[in-house]
Amino acid sequence: MIRLFTPSFADESDTNAQNLTVKEVVARLDPSAFHVTILNEKPLDPRIQARPNTTSIQWRKHGNTPRTLLHLLTHVPDIYFFPREGPLDAGFLQMRRICRLKTALVTYVVSGGELENGMPRPGLARNIREARTVAGNSQHMSRLLRDKLGIAAETVYDGADRRYFYPAPPGTAAEHGLPLTVLFAGSLRTYKRAELVVHNASRWPDVNFRIAGKGEEEERCRRLTKELGCRNVEFLGHLTPQQLGEEMRRASLFFFPSILEGHPQVLVQAAASGLPAIAMELYHPDFVVHGQTGFLARSDQDLAEKLDLLLTQPDLRIAMSTAAIAHARQFDWDSVSAKWQAIFESVILVRGRR
Repeated sequence: MIRLFTPSFADESDTNAQNLTVKEVVARLDPSAFHVTILNEKPLDPRIQARPNTTSIQWRKHGNTPRTLLHLLTHVPDIYFFPREGPLDAGFLQMRRICRLKTALVTYVVSGGELENGMPRPGLARNIREARTVAGNSQHMSRLLRDKLGIAAETVYDGADRRYFYPAPPGTAAEHGLPLTVLFAGSLRTYKRAELVVHNASRWPDVNFRIAGKGEEEERCRRLTKELGCRNVEFLGHLTPQQLGEEMRRASLFFFPSILEGHPQVLVQAAASGLPAIAMELYHPDFVVHGQTGFLARSDQDLAEKLDLLLTQPDLRIAMSTAAIAHARQFDWDSVSAKWQAIFESVILVRGRR
């Protein structure tokens, strides 16, 4: 049995994208072939709780790093999956060197902003350098790893959770855009640029604009809404995956002006829900096929023009919705998990030959 550790949280309520990825993968890993150790702070995802050969380390207020490192020293994992950049990861890799542990590091790169110039953060650079295998979460990410760092990285996509993200039934108002609703979902941070949602809402007073998410930019966006007199903007706060899926099925299109991303899961969730999406071309998301399932804009003016086009062309919205649903079918968590399982098994096979 392969022993796998991941410094990820399996809390049922955790909607962090990286933790969501690991929960979906672990829930599907063959329990007769993999023993998984994972972290939790709050009640576990029921699928992880019920999974045989699974150990969860409870995260507490103090002493988590030394306590977890002691566990890893007494229960040495074969694979350390998806390292982050905190003290736990640094401590384990140092312990691996000192104690000459045979644990293989499998690094998943999900953010490419600092890879553009070939100078990733020190922690990320270490995780890439010391890994047995590196994977990127999009074709663009894998190209950056190859072209900027000389790393032969595989591409392993995230998926859409079909329990929550699926299309509205045919013939519903959402399919035909009545009433027209534009949805944004994401953490309200500066680089997500939720203020552009508000600015565009001011140009379309008869269209509903709904903003899902929390963050430090929320208050500024609320003030801007008042300044511009936008009565058509609603702030939804943090949503569970189930609630977000419901919002997506009620919406007409997905508007995502963020300029700093890896490969955001929210775009595949929107596609699986039948939403045409407008996003930025900067990070080349594979979840949006330009001109077929939505648009990838090159400027803020381009964003606004594509929004206008989709709001005024119901036939185009319906055609892109149909194409988005078909495109999203290839991003399935079952196949994603199977690919990760094959990677883990190949890593152990290679290690055994050395």
